[in-house]
Amino acid sequence: MSNSQLVQAVPRRGIVSWMFYDWAAQPFFTVVLTFIFGPYFVSRLVDNPDMGQAAWGYTVTISGIVIAILSPVLGAISDASGSRKKWIAAFAIIKILALSLLWFAAPGTELWMPMLCVILATIAAEFSIVFNDSLLPRLVTKAEVGRISNTAWGLGYTGGLVALFIVLLLLAANPSTGKTLIGLDPLFGLDPLAGEDARITGPLAACWYFIFLIPMFLFTPDASSGLSLKQSVKSGMGALFGTLKELKHRTAILKFLAARMLYQDGVNGLLALGGTFAAGMFGWKTVEMGVYGILLLVSAIFGCYFAGKLDTRIGSKNVICISLVCLIVSTIGIVSTGPGYTFFGLLELSTFDNESLFATAAEKAYIIFGLLVGLVFGPAQASSRSYLARSVSVEEAGRFFGLYALSGRATSFLAPASVATITLMTHSARIGMCALIVFLVIGFLLLLAAPYPAVDKNPVVNNLIE
Repeated sequence: MSNSQLVQAVPRRGIVSWMFYDWAAQPFFTVVLTFIFGPYFVSRLVDNPDMGQAAWGYTVTISGIVIAILSPVLGAISDASGSRKKWIAAFAIIKILALSLLWFAAPGTELWMPMLCVILATIAAEFSIVFNDSLLPRLVTKAEVGRISNTAWGLGYTGGLVALFIVLLLLAANPSTGKTLIGLDPLFGLDPLAGEDARITGPLAACWYFIFLIPMFLFTPDASSGLSLKQSVKSGMGALFGTLKELKHRTAILKFLAARMLYQDGVNGLLALGGTFAAGMFGWKTVEMGVYGILLLVSAIFGCYFAGKLDTRIGSKNVICISLVCLIVSTIGIVSTGPGYTFFGLLELSTFDNESLFATAAEKAYIIFGLLVGLVFGPAQASSRSYLARSVSVEEAGRFFGLYALSGRATSFLAPASVATITLMTHSARIGMCALIVFLVIGFLLLLAAPYPAVDKNPVVNNLIE
């Protein structure tokens, strides 16, 4: 059955509900991993920010290794079982429980507890994304996939932005004044000195995910082959090994996945460690990190909106290439900026500090580079998703999106591990962050050599994805 035939039976509310998965999932990545709890972990749970960044880097590393090993297996099993929703539901339970437990990560808590919770939540989140992404080719035609993917990604950032506003305006208080950004007492009597304004982001993201995941379960169509779990595992594993053997004939997809494996490592590392790097360098607390996050998310929403139009007009590959160039430039800018300078000291900046928000010139320069990151990191990922969706058939989507997740995670431990290890060896978070540039550059160069769409000039292969 062709992709267009499958799509005709999908009501619009089913597509919109699928898009709302990104809205439901994004606050975990936004308020927990990137802008609020992650920087709190680095700067408050330990006395030394460099040691905190190293511990956070290894947390991301462990998650990446597990995700890399199991994502292709789960993707192949989902193709065999047909059903994706039951897997998303199972991992949702793990994610919600792990996030809820972050409330107990008070200053002085042994690091293993919050590290374990973040690891479990990250693994569950990424596994759910495998199953959700593999639904996309079933829902829309190949002509629409780029627009829908980027729009969903932008919707996700909007959800993250709303969650971040809730934290900043109602929950997070300045430790010196005890007031939120708009001068209110924090809800529930949260004590910023005890880190409660950061710790609450775990339960908040858990509740948000539970509520906004419901439309996808109610309205987005799923499929089932009727196979039992045991049969699905057996069939899925056979299909996975067949797919791995098939890759030698699907060199176009292999080239794309190899490129994504490296540039996505750089993107993941930048998202996971960029906020913690700023918190350690400038001493930003919850409010500063939250406002910084809002600025990045606003630029990300606009970036995804325009990228969705560009993807349809110039293709997914060109959108990714433009995004990677901007990410390379912005990452160089970020690691070259410190108190009193940017561009590795070639440009000296005023150190005057009137104690207002982002008062120093170096902080303002950092934000400018961060805005460029915000503008393009969403399109780089959303157009990667549409790149693959245009290159595979509906029937093989699960296993190839499993390999897609593998390509995003197979070496994902290398980027944070490189940053963490170099940071420990050099006692410099700045030098450690430079490792991300290498991943972005090599991934970009490999992508230039990959065909688009990732379809080999082989009649048998071409017939599979029609």
